[in-house]
Amino acid sequence: MNLLVVTSNRARASFRQRVVLYLDVLRANGIELEVVEMPSGALSRLKLYRRMQKFDGLFLHKRRVNLSDVYWLRRYSRKIIYDFDDAVMYDSKSPDRLSRKRQKSFRRTVELADLVIAGNSYLAEHARKFNPNVEVLPTGLDISAYKLRTDAKRDSKIHLVWIGSHSTLKYLASIKPALEEIGLRFDNVVLRIICDTFFDLGNMEVEKHCWSLETQAKDLATSDIGLTPLLDNRFTRGKCGFKILQYAAVGLPIVASSVCVSGRYFCDGVTGLQAVDTSQWVDRISRLIENRELRERLGRACRNKVREFDVGVLGKRLVSLIRKSVGNS
Repeated sequence: MNLLVVTSNRARASFRQRVVLYLDVLRANGIELEVVEMPSGALSRLKLYRRMQKFDGLFLHKRRVNLSDVYWLRRYSRKIIYDFDDAVMYDSKSPDRLSRKRQKSFRRTVELADLVIAGNSYLAEHARKFNPNVEVLPTGLDISAYKLRTDAKRDSKIHLVWIGSHSTLKYLASIKPALEEIGLRFDNVVLRIICDTFFDLGNMEVEKHCWSLETQAKDLATSDIGLTPLLDNRFTRGKCGFKILQYAAVGLPIVASSVCVSGRYFCDGVTGLQAVDTSQWVDRISRLIENRELRERLGRACRNKVREFDVGVLGKRLVSLIRKSVGNS
C-alpha cells in the first residue's frame, strides 16, 4: 500500500508528531509514504492532484481545502484520510469570534474525507457533525528518546520548566504573577524556558534554553517540575497536550491548567496538580517545591502513564486505521 502525505509545513511540530514519528512503523507494516507540501500555484496543485491517481490513498495533514481542491481531490484520489490535532475551525488569535471561512473550509474538508483522525475527543466531536467516520488517535512520542530525570544535577536549585513555541509563550506569560510570588517565597527556584523567544522575571532567575530537537530531552530531564498553563477558550480546548507527554516521559510532576485536565494525558492528584487561578498556581507549585516525595510519586505515575502513548503502541493503532480505511483499493 502506498499513500501520498500532503501537509502545509513539514517542519511543523504537529507534522513531526503526527506523521514523521510513525514513518518507520508504517513502512515496517507495508505502508509506504511519500511526503509533499501543498504547492501554492494552481498549475502546481493540478500536477499534484493528477499524481494522486498513482497512490492508494491521500493522507491530508491538518490542511483545510477550498472548493477547487474538493473538485480535483474527488476526481483523482481513491481514498482520503484527514488528520488534525488543533482546533483549526477557530482562529487562535480570536477564538471567541466565529470565522465563517474557517468553519466552511473545516466542514468541507471533513465531509470530503473517507476517514477523519482527530487528536482528541473535543476535536472529534466537531468533526462528527459532518462525518460519522471519525476516530481519535492521541498525539504520541518515542519514549526511548527521553531519559528519566536524575538527581545528578549541577546545583541544588529547583527548576520549573516550560517548553513550547514562540506562539504559545503567551500561555506561560499568563501566570507571571504566580511565578513572581514563587520567586519571593523561595530563593532556590529557577524558571527554565525552552523556546526560541523568552521573557524575564523580576523575582526569579530565568534560564533561557534555545529549543532544539537534539537538546530538548536533556533540558527536560535536568528539570524538576513541568508547567502547562493554558487559557480556556474554544481554540485551546483542542490542544493535544504534547508538552505534558514530554514532561511525563522524563518523569516530571506537572502543574497544569484545568483545560489540560482531560483525563487522558493528565489526572489531577495522580500525575500532577491542577491550577485554575493565580493563588492555585502559587499553592500547587509551592507544594511540589517543598515536598520531594510528592514530586517523585507524581513523576513515577507520569512515566507509567506515558507508556500508553509510545510510538510502538499508537503506531499499531494508526496502521489498523489506515488499513481499514484504504484497504487494497
